[in-house]
Amino acid sequence: MSPPAGVAPLLGSVVNLNPPGLYIHWGFILLSLANFLVIVAMLIVFVLALTLPFVHSRRAHRGRATNHAHDGAPVAALATAPPTVGAASGPVGHGVLDKDEPGLWTATIRNAWLRYLPPDKMLPDSQPAYVASWIYVFGVLTLMSLTVVIASGTVLALEGPVWWHTSSVGLFVNSLHLWSVECFFGFMAIHLWGKFWMASWRGKRQLTWMTGAIAFLVSVFEGFTGYISQTNFDSQWIAFEAKDAMNGAGIGAFFNTMNFGQALMLHIVVMPLVIGLVVVVHIVMVRLRGVAPPIEALPEHLGGPEGTVSSVAVSSVAVSSTARSSPSSPDSSDAGLAMEDATTSRDRS
Repeated sequence: MSPPAGVAPLLGSVVNLNPPGLYIHWGFILLSLANFLVIVAMLIVFVLALTLPFVHSRRAHRGRATNHAHDGAPVAALATAPPTVGAASGPVGHGVLDKDEPGLWTATIRNAWLRYLPPDKMLPDSQPAYVASWIYVFGVLTLMSLTVVIASGTVLALEGPVWWHTSSVGLFVNSLHLWSVECFFGFMAIHLWGKFWMASWRGKRQLTWMTGAIAFLVSVFEGFTGYISQTNFDSQWIAFEAKDAMNGAGIGAFFNTMNFGQALMLHIVVMPLVIGLVVVVHIVMVRLRGVAPPIEALPEHLGGPEGTVSSVAVSSVAVSSTARSSPSSPDSSDAGLAMEDATTSRDRS
């Protein structure tokens, strides 16, 4: 059954944006019919937004009719109560509470965030004594290198290939971007080596380790898209050689290494967003579980904020020392894991 005459062109115009446009010409005003209809629709929505009652207005009217809020507190008391810190100025509306109501997803997320990552834990001003080691520095160096990579890459993307190939400033920024990438991969590799030999997945830090490994793998693909976006002979050779590999892997139809626009957009938009998301999750997991201590951490290394040693850490290390001295006892790493778990539970409490 074919559609009636005139319906097919109308339906096709919704998808096909290439037919001749219709314009409204009035004096010096030349406006397309599509834009005119959009403006009219915006005005209608604006008027309706001002006049129609809000969805929660019935809920507020119920509170006003009973002169009580939903939790049983008088509305008058709520209206005369002093505003909370950060609340909007003015009296509190009838039926609207100035505290968290059950079922609000924003309050649930905020409370969960503050429960597991309070400000003093998210942005601490002190670290355990064992962090004073060079192996713990390379994680921060990786983040600093990534910052320089993003900043210099943003400038290169805004100026374009001609600028970074011909201008002296462009050549400098291009070199800065290259060497910051080299430092980024070098620091990240050393960081991964150190965390591997320290068994940093101990103490329920498996997700922390996995997000770091995923960040490394995604960065490798990001570096590959950067190599084929250089617009020089190296990038041409790499793109030609990689084309057959992509076709052999079955993704050549989705990722064409010879398409400079696709490679550049992947390099400056898609992959940076993925890397940024994974890195943020990795940092949050580090703050949530803490920095992994050495396998045989001493009690003075696990002291409190003021340098005092907790009784939990002392007793755990005593158990660990006994385990190391007894040939029939479990491995010391198990005792160290119990020490970390006890310390983590103490911090949460």
